[in-house]
Amino acid sequence: MTNNRPKWIGGTIGSVTVVALWWVSAVTVFARTGPAGESMVGAIPTPLQVIEQLGIDGFDFYWKNASLTLAEAGLGFVFGNLSALALAGLALMIPKIENLATQIAVITYCIPIVAIGPIIRLVLGAPGEGEPAGAAVALAALSVFFTTMVGALTGVKSADRASLDVVTVYGGNSWHRLVKVQLLASLPAIFAALRIAAPAAFLGAILGEYVGGPDLGFGPAMVNAQQSLEVARVWGLALVSGAIAGLAYALFGLIARVASPWAKTGSGGSQ
Repeated sequence: MTNNRPKWIGGTIGSVTVVALWWVSAVTVFARTGPAGESMVGAIPTPLQVIEQLGIDGFDFYWKNASLTLAEAGLGFVFGNLSALALAGLALMIPKIENLATQIAVITYCIPIVAIGPIIRLVLGAPGEGEPAGAAVALAALSVFFTTMVGALTGVKSADRASLDVVTVYGGNSWHRLVKVQLLASLPAIFAALRIAAPAAFLGAILGEYVGGPDLGFGPAMVNAQQSLEVARVWGLALVSGAIAGLAYALFGLIARVASPWAKTGSGGSQ
C-alpha cells in the first residue's frame, strides 16, 4: 500500500513534539523562582524566553560573532577538504600508499579535538584582534578530513570497471582513468561527504574558539554568556549555531543535486 502522506508532515510533527517537551520541561522540572517567588530563567529556558533574548540581542550581535566563526569554518573547510582530496588522489595514483593514507585519515578522526586544541593554540599562537583563530581553522580542517577522504576513496572505487578497461585499452594510465572515469563516478560520494563536512567544519570552528583565543565568535560569546549566567542567550547561540550548521548541510545537498543529478536515479531498477 502506497503512503501518499507528504514528507514534511512527519518532520513537522516531530519538531512540534520536541518544542512541546522542551516547553513543559522548562516550566516544570527545570523551573526556578526568585526569593520573592517571582519566576526566573532556569537551566532550560522556555522557547518564548529564548525568542525574547534573540530580539534583545538583535541581528548585529549574532552577525558580528557568526561572521568570524563562519570565516574560520570556511578556511578550515577548504584546507581540510583540499588536503583530503589531494591525499585520496595520490593514494589512487600510487596504490602502495593507500593503506598509509587511510591510516592518516583514521588518526585525524580518532584524535580528541578538545585535547589537541590547546596544543594547536600553543603552536599557532593567539590571533590578532578580529582575526580568525588559527586553532579554530585547524580544528575545523581536522573535523572534515576523514569524512571527505573516505568519501572520495569510496566514490572512486565505485567507477564502472568496463569504462576503466576502455581507457586502459586506448593507452590511458592511472591519471587518465582518474580524470576521465573515476572522478565523475565519485562525485555523488564526494558531495555526500561534503554535505556532512560542512556543518562539521562550523562546529569544529566553535570548539576551536574555546581554546583559540579570538575576541569574537560563537565560542567566546557562549563562554561569556555562561559566565554571566545568561541562560537564554546561551540557548539562543546554540540554536542559531545549529540553524547555521543545518543550512550548510542543506546547501551542499542542493549543490549535489545540481552537480550530480544522475545520483538520484542511480538506485532505480525495473518495475
